[in-house]
Amino acid sequence: MATQHIGKKTACVVGGTGFVASLLVKLLLEKGYAVNTTVRDPDNQKKISHLIALQDLGDLRIFGADLTDEGSFDAPIAGCDLVFHLATPVHFASEDPENDMIKPAIQGVHNVLKACVRAKTVKRVVLTSSAAAVTINKLNGTGLVMDESHWTDVEFLSTEKPPTWGYPASKTLAEKAAWKFAEENDIDLITVIPTLMAGASLTPDVPSSVDWCNKGILTFLSGNEFLINGMKGMQMLSGSISITHVEDVCRAQIFLAEKESASGRFICCGVNTSVPELAKFLNKRYPHYKVPTDFGDFPSKAKLTLSSEKLIKEGFSFKYGIEAIYDQTVEYFKAKGVLQN
Repeated sequence: MATQHIGKKTACVVGGTGFVASLLVKLLLEKGYAVNTTVRDPDNQKKISHLIALQDLGDLRIFGADLTDEGSFDAPIAGCDLVFHLATPVHFASEDPENDMIKPAIQGVHNVLKACVRAKTVKRVVLTSSAAAVTINKLNGTGLVMDESHWTDVEFLSTEKPPTWGYPASKTLAEKAAWKFAEENDIDLITVIPTLMAGASLTPDVPSSVDWCNKGILTFLSGNEFLINGMKGMQMLSGSISITHVEDVCRAQIFLAEKESASGRFICCGVNTSVPELAKFLNKRYPHYKVPTDFGDFPSKAKLTLSSEKLIKEGFSFKYGIEAIYDQTVEYFKAKGVLQN
C-alpha cells in the first residue's frame, strides 16, 4: 500500500543502518520529511537501535529489503517523492570481488531503480557513488585536477588487480549502470561522489563502512606502521588523500535532491591532501600524539585533486574545514574508547 503523507514530502533512504545513511535520515526528519528507510534485518534490534531512536524526531518507517531481492524495494519506495540510494556491498578482503561486490552492487542499483519506475511518484533519485569511481587511472605526474567528466579505469583495475580493487570497480560499474538505466527509463538521476568521510557516527558501533577512513584518521595519531603503509597505498592508488565531513555529504545530498536546476554527477570533496601533508598538519594540531612526519622519498604532493567546483557553483557551501573535521573525529574516537587522550 502506498504511503500517504498529506502536505509532507516523503523520502526513501536505501541502506539506513550505515554511517552516512543514518545521518541523512536524521537530517531529513529534522527538515520535516516523512522518511522510509530500508535495512537488511529489521528484527536485529541492536543494529537498528539508532534508527528506532530517530523515530522520536518524526515520521520514520523502517522496512526490510535486500539489494539482491528486486521486489523488496516496492513497499518502501511506494508513494515517495525522493529516493536516496546509499546501500552498497563492501568486502575489502574478498577473494571473489566479482560475485561479492560488483554483481550485487549493479543488481542493487537496478532493483532500486526498477522500484522507482513502478512507484510512478518518484521525482528524483540521488545515488551515492564514490571518489573511487573517478580517480583511479594510469596517469602520471602531479597537479592533475579531476572533475565529473573523469571515470576510474576499470580495465586497469581488473587487469592489475591492486589491493581492494573490487570496491572501486564495483562503485564505477554500479554508477555507470545507474546512468544507463536512468536514461533508458526517463529517471531524473543525480549522483553524489564523496571522498573518504569522517565525523561522528550515529551507529551503535564504529561502522565497517567508515572503518577504513577512521583507521586512516587514527593511523597517524596511533603511530601504527601497518596502517600508515595502508594510507600510503591509498594515495598511490587513488592519487590523493581526500576527506569530507559526513554532515557535508548529507547536506549535499539533500541540497541536490531539492535543487531543480541540478543535473548529472557532483563531486563532494572538502579537503585534498597527501600522506606527508596530513601528517604535518596533525603533528602541529595534536602535538602530544607525536605524529611522525618523515616519509623518506614518498611523494609529498598528491598526484591529483578532486574539484567540487560544480557543486559550489550550484550554490552549495561546505560547513567543515580540515580542523573541524579532525577535531570532531578525534573526540568521537575518544568517546568510543578507540583513541587515548
